[in-house]
Amino acid sequence: MIPQRGSSDRGSAPLKFGADGLFRRTLRTRVTQHFADNGGAPRGQWRLYVKAAVMLVCLAGAYGVLVFGAVSWWLALPLTALLGLALAGVGFNIQHDGGHGAFSERRWLNQLAAATLDLLGASSYVWARKHNSIHHSYTNVTGHDDDINVGFLGRLSPHQRRLRLHRLQHWYLWVLYAFLPIKWHLYDDFRDVVTGRIGQQRFPRPRGRDLLLFVGGKAVFAALAFGLPMLLHPWWLVFAFYGAASFVEGIVLSVVFQLAHCVEQAEFPLPRPETGRMESAWAEHQVQTTVDFAPRNRLLTWYVGGLNYQIEHHLFPQVCHVHYPALAPLIEQTCREFGLRYAVNPTLRAAVGSHFRWLRRMGRAGTAAPNTLPQRDDLTRELRFAST
Repeated sequence: MIPQRGSSDRGSAPLKFGADGLFRRTLRTRVTQHFADNGGAPRGQWRLYVKAAVMLVCLAGAYGVLVFGAVSWWLALPLTALLGLALAGVGFNIQHDGGHGAFSERRWLNQLAAATLDLLGASSYVWARKHNSIHHSYTNVTGHDDDINVGFLGRLSPHQRRLRLHRLQHWYLWVLYAFLPIKWHLYDDFRDVVTGRIGQQRFPRPRGRDLLLFVGGKAVFAALAFGLPMLLHPWWLVFAFYGAASFVEGIVLSVVFQLAHCVEQAEFPLPRPETGRMESAWAEHQVQTTVDFAPRNRLLTWYVGGLNYQIEHHLFPQVCHVHYPALAPLIEQTCREFGLRYAVNPTLRAAVGSHFRWLRRMGRAGTAAPNTLPQRDDLTRELRFAST
């Protein structure tokens, strides 16, 4: 259920973590016992399939009525917002579990669920390498985890270079988050495939069936997003509503993922300069760099596919997300027994506020410079400062 330490695609040197210990073994034993005691499979649940059906119906309904039935702006605007939310919802609840092999016990069904991302305009092939192999292996490690790299426009890690414009990033990055899907659809995937790189990590370019899915997915998305609507509406209107739906989707996707790793409680460790290895073992590293949020908000948990339980997800990515609320107390207890801080922002508002303050702090002069390694005591003092 937990990927191998430092796993990566061929072509990049894997970053080594500390040796696995009793913490990881204890977690696995207790989670396995949980399923033995309570029944049910770790992957695939009828609750997930019902939710998937609801998300797909909402997506198809919003798209169909918007393209074929909306005749006034007062109907088109809420449909566009609903379409953006449905796009994000399919990503959270179907694609994400499918991409991790957690949607079903059947491999083909996981692949089909993962391929919904291609229908949404992004490449499931590239995402699997960027998210599964890189982000889940090297969470919050600057220079390795591309999810915390937004280029010169933002500084999310204390080990990234600070520019003068970053002093305002806690205001303007929220707007830029909205452009994530457009950049993803039209630039990022193509750049990554052409260069064979995701950030500093090399990955094998798609071939055969994977290449067919990449090209076919982009073509189908272009037909649905632009081709078909332009047969019925002016081109400028189609682009305007594509942008509006993508903006809603982008804000939701970006914020949900940022609240798990780019907040005050999350750590940003670096390899030891003398060894090039991480100090912590892989499982401990996931707890140190990940934060849960709003665990008692059932509606939010339902909509975001359990991604407010990010500690649980990072430790057991191949477990279906409907199990995370039940696993959370068990994992929290185990963390406390082993002296690991189990960090939680109790509400969505608290998590958003923490991300805002982290962006503001990273934009200030005098924060940690690139290529420096905070010691554990320094990290503790930094976190205490950030919470004041």
